[in-house]
Parts: sequence; structure tokens; C-alpha cells
Amino acid sequence: MKLLALDFDGVISESAREAFVVALQSYRELRPDSGLPGVTRASKAPELYASFVDRMPLGNRAEDFAVVLAALDAGVPLPDQPAYDAFFATLDVGELAAFHARFYEVRLAWAARDPEGWLSEMRPYPEILSVLRRRSRDVILAIATAKDRASVDRLLERYGIADLFPPERVLDKETGRNKRAHLQALASSTGVAMVDITFVDDKLNHLASVASLGVRCALASWGYNGEREVREARTQGHLVLHLEGLEAELFPHPGAARTDV
Repeated sequence: MKLLALDFDGVISESAREAFVVALQSYRELRPDSGLPGVTRASKAPELYASFVDRMPLGNRAEDFAVVLAALDAGVPLPDQPAYDAFFATLDVGELAAFHARFYEVRLAWAARDPEGWLSEMRPYPEILSVLRRRSRDVILAIATAKDRASVDRLLERYGIADLFPPERVLDKETGRNKRAHLQALASSTGVAMVDITFVDDKLNHLASVASLGVRCALASWGYNGEREVREARTQGHLVLHLEGLEAELFPHPGAARTDV
């Protein structure tokens, strides 16, 4: 491995609580007749939050939060990816686009109004921070995320690892709708072959979309994944990572380090 590319939410950042609150507010604004409650903290609606998190792995971008909430609002079960995709197809494209735009407006407003409260809802996974710091001279590190760049930059500073990710290696939602575009851009800008890239994501659909590029795909089993996702990742032939033992799983050959840093 010469380049380690990581998704941000659910891999580096435990951000589900923030996404839930922002998504719920955005959804209720666009659907004022919704039966879902309005809350300012995930802890105020634990059952709804748990159901939201259970379905998070089935989506990709901000508008997918609207899909999850619409299903919960209507009482439609989403047990697997085919069910999710079928329900997604029934929703209005224009409404999803409006939700996408409003989601980022609500996030930016919260971050400006209450920066400390906003940041406190997105704690890092300490174990991965430690591994990244120790291995920062062994591989090229990059981020490939569907999150907005401003939020990623603020959180990297908050977590104390901004120095590990030069701006040109932090690719956000503007890079493309799927992670293929992110990895292709990273391979082009760094000159690293796809077979020498490891990509870590918490979404199986992201891994499936890039596997044909030849990268080593790894599912982050922490975050928002359950046994459903772990089983499917193994079936698809992806590496499954755990916070305990993460370094050995990512770097199984201690002597295989870069010397050109």
C-alpha cells in the first residue's frame, strides 16, 4: 500500500448525531405535516435516532437522509439495499434536491450560531487518529468524502490531524457524486497506481462502486455498520477492519513502508 484513502463520516468522525439533527430539521421544514418529532439533540429521540442510524449505511449523500426519514415517517421498512433503492425511486427528485440544499444551509447555520455545540456532536474515533499519526510517514494519506469541505477542515483541526492531510488530498462532495471520481482524482494527482491504494469506507455501496478500479477495499466495521454490512462485505471479498487491531489489519507487513516521504 502506497496511498491510504479514508472516508470521513463513520470512519474518522462519529458524526451520526449531528447528521440526524440537521437532517430532521431540514426534513420537517420541507414537510411541515410530518409526524416525526423536532429535536435539537439525538438523545431526545433515541428510538428514532437508532432507526435512522440502522438505515444510514444504505445511502450515499445528504439527500439519502431524506429517503431514510421519509421511510420512517411513512412506516416503510428498509431491510436491505434493494428495498432502499425501490423506495428511493418513488420519491420526487426535486424534493430530494431541495432537501440536499437545505441540509447544508441548516448545518452552516448551526455551526455559525453555536460552533462549540455543533463540534461537540462529532467526536473522533481516537484509535484511528493514533494509527494515522503513527503511520503518516509510511503512506500517503488522503480523504475521500461526501461531506462539505468547510466542515471537514474544521473537524480535522479539532481532531489535531489537519497537518496529515494537505489541501490537495482532501476531496469533498464537490469532487463527484461517487467515490470512483475521488479515487481516480487521487491516483492522477499522486501518480499512485490503483493497486497500491487502500480505500476505507463505512458504506458498502461506496466500496462496490470502486472495487473494479483495482483498489484494496476495506469496510470500517465501527461507526454505523452492523452484522448485515459485515457479512455482505466479506461476501464481496472486502477487508473488514476493526478499531481493535486496526493497525495490524491495515499494515500486515511491518517492513513494507514508504521511503520516499
